[in-house]
Amino acid sequence: MSLATKYNPQEIEDKWYDYWMKNNYFHSTPNEKESYTIVIPPPNVTGVLHMGHMLNNTIQDVLVRRARLKGYNACWVPGTDHASIATEAKVVAKLKEQGVEKNDLSRDEFLKHAWDWTEEHGGIILEQLKKLGASCDWERTKFTMDADLSESVIKVFIDLYEKGLIYRGYRMVNWDPEAKTTLSDEEVIYEEKPGNLYYVNYKIEGSDDVLTIATTRPETILGDSAICINPNDDRFTHLKGKKAIVPIANRVVPIIEDEYVDIEFGTGCLKVTPAHDQNDKKLGEKHQLEVIDIFNDDATLNSYGLHYEGKDRFVVRKEITKELEKLGCLVKVEQHVHKVGTSERTKSVIEPKISAQWFLKMDELVKPALKAVLEDEEIKLYPKHYNSTYRYWLENIRDWNISRQLWWGHQIPAFFYGEGVHDFVVAKTKEEAAKLASEKTGTSINPEDLKQDSDVLDTWFSSWLWPISVFDGIRNPDNEEINYYYPTNDLVTGPDIIFFWVARMIFAGYQFRNQKPFSNVYFTGIVRDKQRRKMSKSLGNSPDPVELIEKYGADGVRVGMLLCSAAGNDLLFDEDLCAQGRNFSNKIWNAFRLIKGWEVSSEKEQPQSAKVAIDWYQSKFNQTLQDIDKSFEQYRISEALMSIYRLIWDDFSSWFLEMVKPEYQKPIDAKTYQSVIAFLEANLKILHPYMPFITEEIWQNITNRSEDEALIIANYPEQGEIDKQLISDFEFITEVISGIRTIRKDKNISFKDSIELAVVNNENSTSDFDSVIQKIGNISKITYVQSKVDGALSYRVKSNEYFIPMSDAVDVASEKIKLEEELKYTEGFLKSVQKKLSNERFVNNAPEQVVAIERKKEADAIAKIATIKASLESL
Repeated sequence: MSLATKYNPQEIEDKWYDYWMKNNYFHSTPNEKESYTIVIPPPNVTGVLHMGHMLNNTIQDVLVRRARLKGYNACWVPGTDHASIATEAKVVAKLKEQGVEKNDLSRDEFLKHAWDWTEEHGGIILEQLKKLGASCDWERTKFTMDADLSESVIKVFIDLYEKGLIYRGYRMVNWDPEAKTTLSDEEVIYEEKPGNLYYVNYKIEGSDDVLTIATTRPETILGDSAICINPNDDRFTHLKGKKAIVPIANRVVPIIEDEYVDIEFGTGCLKVTPAHDQNDKKLGEKHQLEVIDIFNDDATLNSYGLHYEGKDRFVVRKEITKELEKLGCLVKVEQHVHKVGTSERTKSVIEPKISAQWFLKMDELVKPALKAVLEDEEIKLYPKHYNSTYRYWLENIRDWNISRQLWWGHQIPAFFYGEGVHDFVVAKTKEEAAKLASEKTGTSINPEDLKQDSDVLDTWFSSWLWPISVFDGIRNPDNEEINYYYPTNDLVTGPDIIFFWVARMIFAGYQFRNQKPFSNVYFTGIVRDKQRRKMSKSLGNSPDPVELIEKYGADGVRVGMLLCSAAGNDLLFDEDLCAQGRNFSNKIWNAFRLIKGWEVSSEKEQPQSAKVAIDWYQSKFNQTLQDIDKSFEQYRISEALMSIYRLIWDDFSSWFLEMVKPEYQKPIDAKTYQSVIAFLEANLKILHPYMPFITEEIWQNITNRSEDEALIIANYPEQGEIDKQLISDFEFITEVISGIRTIRKDKNISFKDSIELAVVNNENSTSDFDSVIQKIGNISKITYVQSKVDGALSYRVKSNEYFIPMSDAVDVASEKIKLEEELKYTEGFLKSVQKKLSNERFVNNAPEQVVAIERKKEADAIAKIATIKASLESL
């Protein structure tokens, strides 16, 4: 079958992906081999492929495909996360479009809509990953709401509750008014935002005195329970024991004393609103103050908001400011920059809210996780600087608020038999709960008398079990799969979920299996545009990954992503690099077409140039293989790609093939051809993890292969010996050949015309490559001489001098003019460099590297001048 003149990824990518799927190459079951396991960071079921996913999953696929080639039983488990907040928001929005409100539905009715939505839209991203070439074990695809995973979550909750690690209580939590649920501390993003500081006068009861407080939230005045002063503040001694009147509400509140108040900030007086500020809540508990919650769940004001009831908090802020001004209570307003907490998911401004919630104690859970990463290094983070981030968070961790006021998710297995905050039991079913409740109360309680907690668990409470639960290691902790695949090997994820997910999986690993969940964590950078802005839909600066694949091919995009992705650093995405990836595909394809176009002769003797070329490339390949292994050890995935890229583009395609290719319309000898094919196949093996489609296509076109001989399951090349001297000698020879090419080009000497070369071998360089020089440079004869050759064009490589006798076609007069002009320019350049180097201030103060560069310029210029002068003399 004839090869296409141009590589067309659209024609072959689906073909080979279908072939891989049909032959079940991605599927893994426990066997005698050593396992290599990756679990995918499960994307939200609501999600579609974005550039971050592209980078993350390309790296995972590179690791998995390489492990498969290296003989491991590679298993990459895919799946999606139910994403409580995001999915419920999507379903609520869809229902609103249909004129249906969530509150008009029963829980079961709503969940039916949620499951319908999930089945219709969920998993789109997994199908898109197939376009990228992801070699996941699709038979193992999991969803965090699958029955077995849900059962694992409930089992873990009950286990932790029975150990006394989960508790329920009233706490100040982060409330998202848009999603109408609590958030953990890690789901709140604090941003500095411009705002106002409002100075408000409060009257003192029974006198004409006033005191002034400063607040950023005048609407919360309606929830004030006290005014607090510092007992050491002499300015307010006269207020001790008195009471103040809250403006608008006209409620009389005590003036309390506490050293918590910062004398220097604001006016030195603090309004205390226990229901709406974490610190105020502590003061309220300490001084037994009334708790007045003025907000509804959607952050509109309730009946305690008086005539503002039903209005949004930010609307009230403007209106109450005007009312305070009208009452003569507003002293002044100053501009003020302060930190505002916003929801990571909805971007809504967070409200502190006192609520009955479920919490997981963290103080004991963090200890083995700190030790594993920072002391024993059982788990290694790449890049290592994330160790300090990890340490800071774990050492300052607070109990995890694990309950969410949503319907989509894992419903908390707590059943209430009374109205009290502790009138509950925790059990797997209502029947089991009824027995426990009867035992706890000493009365007979039936299942129908119980009411299950309506809250669901935080999404991360299911995904923290992911590396264990996907192998059923919670329900069946001694099953074959968990024992074989766990701990997993590598985790590839973004640093933005180091707290949400990575650390929590480590907690779970040691808590439920007394083992690490993985050995290495590789944090990818954030994908940014050329202006260093994070790519996002809202900014409109993020290309559609699927469109990129259609334009450049999956292999081209994979290479493009990794070419601009330094290890662990942010990726400055440039679409031109995807074009470069596509060009690389074309380069490889054209090299293969060249090889396949050669006629092979078993009778032809192997040329000396081919023997030398084969020895050199074997060493060069082995050296690159060593470099690749070192890069992978350090998780420098893109550096490994660059090593392969240079090997195939420069060493193989530009040099090796040039050295071995047969003369025009003549055959290549069979021995050399076999070596060429062997090297081509070795190249394909090391490139396959990065560019799976084109490599499989070429592999299958080299010769007829059975299903057992596909590239995806071939054997990775073994490390061989490296002849460093041979590699070094060849680097020297490339400069010699480049000199010949330059003279041919500059002097318009046809590459078809053979020329002679004389060498003054001051370097004592090897003559082993003379046959290569002759072949590539079309040199009829190489002569070693003791001195310069008159009447010849010359150039230098280090201290060696090379002379090419002039042909009749060279115009001596014009050549002399050209050389004299070049000499004049180079002498001027040398003068300017030497002037800089004679400047003591420059030499003493400039960085050592800068000075070294200037000295190199000087040496190169001196050598060039000598060469030009020699050429002029010979003319």
